[in-house]
Amino acid sequence: MEQNEFEIEAKRMRPALLRMATRYLEDSDDAEDVVQDVLLKLWFLRGKLDKYRSVDALAIVITKHLCINCIRGARIEKVELEEGVRIGSGDNPEMKLVAEENMQEILDSISTLPNLQQAILRMKHIEGFEVEEIARMTGSTPVAVRTNLSRARKKVREQFMIHNR
Repeated sequence: MEQNEFEIEAKRMRPALLRMATRYLEDSDDAEDVVQDVLLKLWFLRGKLDKYRSVDALAIVITKHLCINCIRGARIEKVELEEGVRIGSGDNPEMKLVAEENMQEILDSISTLPNLQQAILRMKHIEGFEVEEIARMTGSTPVAVRTNLSRARKKVREQFMIHNR
């Protein structure tokens, strides 16, 4: 599929994908992000799109999966990460405060990462997916997933070390 054809298809599909994502996420900003990610994935697949019977169906499936991942990620971040801080901090109030501050710094560092690195880091360390599964879900290769995972970890580690000198 050529660039002009892709742009025409993307403009045609975008409103329907946006409506669908908004229904799932109930937040127009998150829905907008998901649709952008869908169109980006389709752009990277543009050479193979002619092999699919329906590009619309593919876009809908990708949108649905990204919305579900977004919902899971929000629920996991709000519940499990905060729970982990509370459990791991012990009875010492000073240690509890330090652990909470450290967790907040890590979360802040993660939020500065590019969306793909955030998603890969979340899928690997919070949701427990294997590299091959992440590669399949992101439409990437295991090598690219490992590279993004390594870069994300390194960036979070560097930012954490800078703040804790």
